[in-house]
Amino acid sequence: MSITCIENTIPRRLMKAFGISSLLVLLLSDTLIGQTKSLLIEDMTWTEVRDAIATGKTTAIYYAASIEQSGPGLALGKHLFIAHYLAPQIAEQLGNALVYPTMPFAPTGDSGRIEPGVIDPAKKTGHMRYNGSVTISEETFAAVARDVVVSAISAGFKNVVLMEDHGGGQATLAKVADEMNKEWSPRGIHVFYIPDLYYKEKELMKDYLPKHSMSVDLHGGTDDTSEVLYVDKMVNGNASKWVRLDKLVNSKPNDGTGVNGDQTKATLEMGKMFTEAKISFAVTQIRQLIESAK
Repeated sequence: MSITCIENTIPRRLMKAFGISSLLVLLLSDTLIGQTKSLLIEDMTWTEVRDAIATGKTTAIYYAASIEQSGPGLALGKHLFIAHYLAPQIAEQLGNALVYPTMPFAPTGDSGRIEPGVIDPAKKTGHMRYNGSVTISEETFAAVARDVVVSAISAGFKNVVLMEDHGGGQATLAKVADEMNKEWSPRGIHVFYIPDLYYKEKELMKDYLPKHSMSVDLHGGTDDTSEVLYVDKMVNGNASKWVRLDKLVNSKPNDGTGVNGDQTKATLEMGKMFTEAKISFAVTQIRQLIESAK
């Protein structure tokens, strides 16, 4: 029977419905494929995580951030946005890694709580002097990292790497990694701290900015603002969510803005350079540590 005859014997409504159904199947297939391509375990089912580990994704990434002020022009989630954007790119370049949910909290100062039910504003320190910042103790920060590491090992990961986008808590992560690596390395499982992501990028910034007639970024300045500008653009396109361009500042001593640097010099180009440097530093150090442990 010819194709023309077949078309004539099938009601047009059925053919139309079949065509729509086929299109939906194709679209849903693309969607499902897209879901399973994610390297964020929060996007995956437990069976997808299990199968990914079984096929070679044996490194788990734990990337901590913080919620802290960076002046009137940058959203409080600065480090969170950067960490959540960079972590899957680090995993992709490694080729054998999955990413645990970004830890949003870190030590950022003293909240001023002096006894049950009493906060003394004069006792607040660091970023906690500014509304919206969140702090946790070093002990809590360590406990969460430790429990996530154990969860990753329980799931079957052979290497767990700890890194942080915020300065406070770096020494704590290093201590957790050292202690847990001593516990688990005899069993062929390793826990590593990755300081290069944070410290080598800061060295790059301190070298680059003065050479281009810009002041070093001590907090929330040119470096931080450039990174958020870039990540905001990559994630949200032209509908910026995290930067208030008209409120960026070139800070002065004790001006009350919470910034220590010049936000007004920030550019997308520098943001791309600094974030890509973080990825490169992290990937290089992770590979070196895993290789040296073999």
